[in-house]
Amino acid sequence: MDASLEKIADPTLAEMGKNLKEAMKMLEDSQRRTEEENGKKLMSGDIPGPLQGRIQNIGEQGHIALLGHSLGAYISTLDKEKLRKLTTRILSDTTLWLCRIFRYENGCAYFHEEEREGLAKICRLAIHSRYEDFVVDGFNVLYNKKPVIYLSAAARPGLGQYLCNQLGLPFPCLCRVPCNTMFGSQHQMDVAFLEKLIKEDIERGKLPLLLVANAGTAAVGHTDKIGRLKELCEQYGIWLHVEGVNLATLALGYVSSSVLAATKCDSMTLTPGTWLGLPAVPAATLYKHDDPALTLVAGLTSNKPADKLRALPLWLSLQYLGLDGIVERIKHACQLSQRLQESLKKVNHIKILVEDELSSPVVVFRFFQELPGSDPVLKAVPGPNMAPSAVGRERHSCDALNRWLGEQLKQLVPASGLTVMDLETEGSCVRFSPLTTAAALGTRAEDVDQLVACVQSKLPVLTCTLQLREEFKQEVTGTAGLLYVDDPNWPGIGVVRYEHASDDKSSLKLDPEGEKIHAGLLKKLNELESDLTFKMGPEYKSMKSCIYIGMASEDIDVSELVETIAVTAREIEENSRLLENMTEVVRKGIQEAQVQLQKANEERLLEEGVLRQIPVVGSVLNWFSPVQASQKGRSFNLTAGSLESTEHTYVYKVQGTGVTPPQTPSGTRTKQRLPGQKPFKRSLRGSDALSETSSVSHTEDLEKMEHLSAGPEQDAPEANSPERPPGAPTPQEAEQAGALQNGAQRPEDDRPQVEEPESLR
Repeated sequence: MDASLEKIADPTLAEMGKNLKEAMKMLEDSQRRTEEENGKKLMSGDIPGPLQGRIQNIGEQGHIALLGHSLGAYISTLDKEKLRKLTTRILSDTTLWLCRIFRYENGCAYFHEEEREGLAKICRLAIHSRYEDFVVDGFNVLYNKKPVIYLSAAARPGLGQYLCNQLGLPFPCLCRVPCNTMFGSQHQMDVAFLEKLIKEDIERGKLPLLLVANAGTAAVGHTDKIGRLKELCEQYGIWLHVEGVNLATLALGYVSSSVLAATKCDSMTLTPGTWLGLPAVPAATLYKHDDPALTLVAGLTSNKPADKLRALPLWLSLQYLGLDGIVERIKHACQLSQRLQESLKKVNHIKILVEDELSSPVVVFRFFQELPGSDPVLKAVPGPNMAPSAVGRERHSCDALNRWLGEQLKQLVPASGLTVMDLETEGSCVRFSPLTTAAALGTRAEDVDQLVACVQSKLPVLTCTLQLREEFKQEVTGTAGLLYVDDPNWPGIGVVRYEHASDDKSSLKLDPEGEKIHAGLLKKLNELESDLTFKMGPEYKSMKSCIYIGMASEDIDVSELVETIAVTAREIEENSRLLENMTEVVRKGIQEAQVQLQKANEERLLEEGVLRQIPVVGSVLNWFSPVQASQKGRSFNLTAGSLESTEHTYVYKVQGTGVTPPQTPSGTRTKQRLPGQKPFKRSLRGSDALSETSSVSHTEDLEKMEHLSAGPEQDAPEANSPERPPGAPTPQEAEQAGALQNGAQRPEDDRPQVEEPESLR
């Protein structure tokens, strides 16, 4: 930057360069002192207020761009003549550098903050160029011969509406050109269909005005066939405008032929700030036009110094980076994309959507898997034998898994700058576009390798979950009391709802009892400490509580999982009803006790007589003739739900046993597991997963557990065997011997005789 500024002949530019060098020196010194005092903290992090800690990763080139805005305000206070010369020099230098870097010869530049603003100005210029009387007649000219603006179906969302609002045109002036559906890319403009549309518009008396082509679509980075589109536009006199992220590759030594054809178009929009990681740098629209009067009317040129000073931040940044720095950043982003693309090609169950364009700096990939006995989950055109409902269900299932994969990768590798998007044909995909994120996030080759490793680590989870979904649905459908809930946005195994006895299936109102049961079920499932995650949430339409089961990292026993959910929910419902019944029984028992107490008081009055109730007389009578009243009481039996007399307790000093209480409802499936084995995992017995050294020990552990579960009555003889003297009969033998003796003494017994063991002979 110093050498370039020393060559500037204008004394004003030389003075500005000197001041700029001093400002940069002060900035570097201040930043160095701050780093020495606070370690890793940068100077920008010391800004108080809401900006603190938010602008630390700007870098020196970012400070240069931000300094350009302050410098522009300072320059605007100069003398008018000096200001005019300075702004003209800055604008012409920036335009010349951009045209040379991006191979656009003899072009003019318009700098703007909004990316779409340049295209709106170009449309206005095309209208003034094609309608000679537009300045005089205005709307009448457009009404007699309506203009048509052609946009690709893969264009940025909202672009056509923005153009109509800025130009004051009705929406019928927009014509959306479909992309190739039979041959070629699904995101490239259909040139043959475009020509057909142009001929139809001309026959209807319309004027084909402008065509917006893509050198890298906003979604997947596809480039239209710009060469053929240029020939078509020259044939019918249509203005060709090109935009897209792939235009950045024009600065490299090798450029694909489709992108190189963009240098012959009438105009193009560049976003160097995004590509180079420069904050607050304007976008630039390069165009070719010979009439300065029309460009002035269209708003592409201006005589105001403030409009020309928009290029100052970009002018400073380009000088700071230099040609080598600009090329290096763009090349680094393209290398990151190629590195990821080549690595993902070796990964199973990952499909890349931009394989036909190796030069594209955008990589879009998606997880897919072909289930056994069914069509592929990811399929652009569904098969004729496949029901639309099945296609939609598999599509939604795979979309949910891809959204989960994208969110996981964004958290694990934040420097990758991944985004999750939904495409009309392919569904949910993950996009890696380093040209728009690498410079700002500092993405390196190590981050790409880490990203590939994370994708490989998540594939077993995705594959296992997708395989278990159908099995889970069948198990839930065949289990009484459970209802399978089809939620296409849930990436886990599935969603299930327990239908209790009083559940109104036709009602969409809230269900407090069901919510209580599902809350208890969720608590019980989380206490099992399995590898699965369980959540509770409302169903999409009916607002009733459901249990959401998360991703599965390995093969699990779905039947055991479903049975556990059903049994646990049923147990919670039974316990809840038992409590309700007990409450009702206690309430009735209290009422009955009150009635009996009142009846006992009346009997006591009849037994004692009326005279004993008079205070003075009753005391005298009780002194002469005390009443021998028997102690009567009542006890409440919760099991029987009835009142019982306590006379037996007071007389015999023994409390009655009552009725045996019923067994507590318990139906939880207790499956024998190896030590340390978590719930819902399939048994390893007989599987090939056991190694030669571990299969014996695992089998022995299972046999020991089965032996222990048989009951203590079978283990007692073996436990007492060491204490018997040698030769002594076992308890079983002694019992058999006693039985034989009794049988000999009682011949009338009809039981079959058992042969005497040899130890007793």
